[in-house]
Amino acid sequence: MEITRNRIADQLGDVKYDRFLFYLMGPYKSFNLNYVLSEEVRQEIDINDLPGPLRKLFRNKADIDEAQALLRRIQGELRTTPGVNAFLALDVDVDTNDVDAVTQSIEYTRCSNATAFIVPFLGHNFGVGEEAGSILATLAETHGDRLVFVHEDNVTSAMIRSAKVRWDLRIETYDTEAELVDTLRRFVGEIMQREYRGGLDYLQ
Repeated sequence: MEITRNRIADQLGDVKYDRFLFYLMGPYKSFNLNYVLSEEVRQEIDINDLPGPLRKLFRNKADIDEAQALLRRIQGELRTTPGVNAFLALDVDVDTNDVDAVTQSIEYTRCSNATAFIVPFLGHNFGVGEEAGSILATLAETHGDRLVFVHEDNVTSAMIRSAKVRWDLRIETYDTEAELVDTLRRFVGEIMQREYRGGLDYLQ
């Protein structure tokens, strides 16, 4: 099954710049230490004594999908202003039995004007790291200028550090959701300008 720009765009809603595809990658599940630690260990921990970032990791089950909700909010902001066709892998109907998830992400990136790896502190980021590594290994040379890695200030990762060194990947940080949106909007604006002026190929 071939993944093309037309196939992706045809499955997304109408926006002002519907031919500008912006692929958003990130964890779909929030990380919760309550699911990792044993009941005995949890009883020994006084959550109120923990620093703020660690307290966030002990969240209740109602918050398990906050990571995906964050991506959806960011997607909505970008589809409204500046009006680009921001999408998640979930938005494109490609069966993983036909094309595995990593290959899908590589093809979505290849077809997109821009791709962002969004890494929040509360996300299960292991799968994102694997897919990001595969994308960079395959496309960094040809699509590196169209990629950005944006992580929350509290996130530290050897993969992020090595990606910056090995592929000269653009790395940004954010503290608030508003800062994340602003960073991604600036990135989109830069890509649009470079396409318009010929610094990057204009994707039809």
